[in-house]
Amino acid sequence: MKFRIILCLFIITFLFAACNTEQTIPDKLNWSVEEFKATDQVGNMVTLSDLKGEVWIADFVFTNCETVCPPMTANMAKLQNKLKSEDVPIQIVSFSIDPERDTADIRRDFITDRGGDLSNWSFLGGYTFDYIKNISEKSFKTAAAKPPENSDQFIHGTSFFLVDQSGTIVKKYNGYQEVPYEEMIEHIKILN
Repeated sequence: MKFRIILCLFIITFLFAACNTEQTIPDKLNWSVEEFKATDQVGNMVTLSDLKGEVWIADFVFTNCETVCPPMTANMAKLQNKLKSEDVPIQIVSFSIDPERDTADIRRDFITDRGGDLSNWSFLGGYTFDYIKNISEKSFKTAAAKPPENSDQFIHGTSFFLVDQSGTIVKKYNGYQEVPYEEMIEHIKILN
């Protein structure tokens, strides 16, 4: 009889502990995003402070890109659609690394031409290249370089960065090939 009671207590304790385990994101990065100020594709000012309290995902692209940026933007649009279908809130922030050529209208069309919805996606510009290079390298720890001689193609990383409500980068993912959509969605749900 004592054995059954002990066994029942053990099972109840185990089940209770299993039900209360909080999901966490493995291998968090814990990189702080420094304050920034930019304009989105409709001319609104966007700052880090505006994004506080929101979960957001960011990338670095430019519209004249002939290689990785079009598929990265299409991949972000696919992620956006998957999150909408599951009713998971997210803000999307794309930083232009070619701010001189990427005007607001061009940035807007670049998103919509690849299936993106502008309702929760800000494609930022309105700063200098040196400004975005600094943010890219210091906050996101990813490359940003002007084009080499005889080229107009900027060099930049191809990651998507998940940022929590306090402005801390918690994870980065491949945004170009073999995009881990389900892992990203799971992590975004955990943060929300």
